Amino acid sequence: MLFNFDPPVTPDEIHAASLQLVRKISGFNKPSKANEAAFLSAISAISGISAELLSSLETNSPPKNRDEEAARHKALSAKRFGDRKD
Repeated sequence: MLFNFDPPVTPDEIHAASLQLVRKISGFNKPSKANEAAFLSAISAISGISAELLSSLETNSPPKNRDEEAARHKALSAKRFGDRKD
């Protein structure tokens, strides 16, 4: 989730989320040379659309604190999956 945080999302964070989405959709962690241009083009397009979406969204809720949200999600994950040290 990238919306409604203080400090606001950065272009690098949007790019990282776009990369993650393209990897998930394509099934490639790193594309072959033949697919590299399409892979990078998709990341760029999704980054642009995501930035546009985030800048156009509105809310009356106060911005969330990044550190508090990360700690909350970490605690939920630990509760769900336990402390695995495989």
